[in-house]
Formats: sequence, structure tokens, C-alpha cells
Amino acid sequence: MRVILQPHPASPPGPVEQIVAYFERVNRFRFWVRFELQGALSQVVWPTAAFGGRADDLWRTTCFEAFLKGDDAYWEFNFSPSQQWASYSFDAYRSGQRQAAEVASPVRPDLEDTYAEFEATFEQPPGVTRLGLSAVIQTIDGAISYWALAHPSDKPDFHHPESFVLDLP
Repeated sequence: MRVILQPHPASPPGPVEQIVAYFERVNRFRFWVRFELQGALSQVVWPTAAFGGRADDLWRTTCFEAFLKGDDAYWEFNFSPSQQWASYSFDAYRSGQRQAAEVASPVRPDLEDTYAEFEATFEQPPGVTRLGLSAVIQTIDGAISYWALAHPSDKPDFHHPESFVLDLP
């Protein structure tokens, strides 16, 4: 599936002109996602390579995200260009947050001056049926823009129940 992320209306204008995301089911247990960015990408903060593995607060700088919803619960995956990642599960909207058992494998991005690709694979949580994709983009001047498939509230909120706009393949 191919979708286009939109900047939140309250986000400042920035160097990223477009973010296209591709999402596929790899098998019964795993998903794959790729984000393609276009714009003046030398103005984007790209976290430096680190040893892969879990890390918190990845969303504080350039980060890509997938949100998956089940009946009531939902899961958040953060994928950093540094190759670090995070996964959390929630019992309901912004409540009951805990580290999820599901793991992810982000790949170091391919970066050019005006085009970048970033990919990750991640495990499928049980019972999920809906999807939301998003990105946090930080620029070298410190500005942050928030991109998603839908922005149902006046402030950026990737957790909002109406942000899960796609049926899973």
C-alpha cells in the first residue's frame, strides 16, 4: 500500500516537501514500512548511527512511527534513522503505556540532498486491524514538523483514535 503523509496545519513550514510511505505485510507475523522524503534534506536533523536496539524518547528528533490498533488496545512503534527503535502498548487512549514485547529492525537511511529512503520491519501485535503512520521531522534550526495520514485534532496527536485510518493488509 502506498500513502502520502500530510504535515499538521500547525507545523512550521520546513524543508521537507513530501513524505510517501509504503506498507506491506511480510508474513503472518511481520510488517515492512518505507518512508520516502523529498525536499532540502540537508536541513533535516538525521540522528547519527548508533548500535541498534531499544531506546526511549526517539520522537524528540527526526523519527518515523507506526501505530496499530486492536479492539481497545493499540501499539506504537518508533523507528529512528540511528537504527534505534521503541515499541509500546497502550490499554486505551494514552493510558496503560508499557514497553511492548514486539521488536523492530530499522535500517540506516539512504540519504541524498533532495531524496531519502528509510525502512523498517517490525513484529505484528496480536489482534490489530487498523494502522496510522507518522513522522516527526526536526530541522537544523530546531523547528519540528509533525506528519501523519490524518490530523483529527488542532494539536499534533498521533495517538488520537481517528488517526488509525487504514485497514491492515
